[in-house]
Amino acid sequence: MTDTVVPEWLPCSDRAVGRGDPLPGTAGFGERWLLVEVESGWGRHAFFDSALDPDVGSRIVARAEGSGIRPLAIRRTRLRAPLRRQQASWRWALVDARLGRESIRWGRVDDPADLLELPLDGSAGEPSDAPLYAVCAHARHDQCCAVRGRPVVEALAAAHPELTWECSHLGGDRFAATMIVFPHGLLYGRVSAAEAATVVERYAEGRVVADRLRGRTSLTTIAQAAEAFARTETGDDRIDAFRVLSERAHPHGWTVELAHGDELLTVEVGERLSEPLLSTCAATVAHPVREFVPVSVARA
Repeated sequence: MTDTVVPEWLPCSDRAVGRGDPLPGTAGFGERWLLVEVESGWGRHAFFDSALDPDVGSRIVARAEGSGIRPLAIRRTRLRAPLRRQQASWRWALVDARLGRESIRWGRVDDPADLLELPLDGSAGEPSDAPLYAVCAHARHDQCCAVRGRPVVEALAAAHPELTWECSHLGGDRFAATMIVFPHGLLYGRVSAAEAATVVERYAEGRVVADRLRGRTSLTTIAQAAEAFARTETGDDRIDAFRVLSERAHPHGWTVELAHGDELLTVEVGERLSEPLLSTCAATVAHPVREFVPVSVARA
């Protein structure tokens, strides 16, 4: 975070760049995800304001969240409007992003109400070994998601049409363009079209783009921050380079123990509150936000 005064009339993602808002530890928690293809236009909430019946959409969301699963709407990029309106079947994917259990299972229903009967225990659908790249382009939620997300998803879709989807809100509008890679649940922020291509290349190699990684959604935000600080210290960009052994709060922050190969890393994570800021383009009241700061990384 810098002391630069950033004009409030700028879009929220520009303001965040100007302030230097840190990325580590900003990925909202999500061990498992339910992705639902909703090809129509989306209002502020894709499940409540779209071609989905609002009652069905709200029940899908409530059922998923009640099972500890994050719902996410997806759709193809640049699909012509008549085809969107003619959507006759609804693809879905159940993603498990938990460490050691990473998987994607795909299915399809002819009536979205059938999703209310979908088993959520990971037994339904066909398993897929292919990754999935989802970029938030949810314009009605925040203009930055469209302005910054659209070029990214179009570039990815041109290169990887079967693997790329637009998605609804991922959290952190000010970090647009936001992009998530499944099944590992790697959430990135401030990604340009060129950087998105690098994310895909690195992922195929089992690596991350550390300076754009907000965190792994199956970890707590504190563990995400600790892993980011450990990556900076060690230079290790492998996806599974670190394993969280413990996380302990104390009056000055948190102590997180990470296994890194044969060594033990002890990461001290501190926190601070930012100056009051407008965290979205629609925000009218400024509030401080929590930011994680590295204190130390010790090897044992």
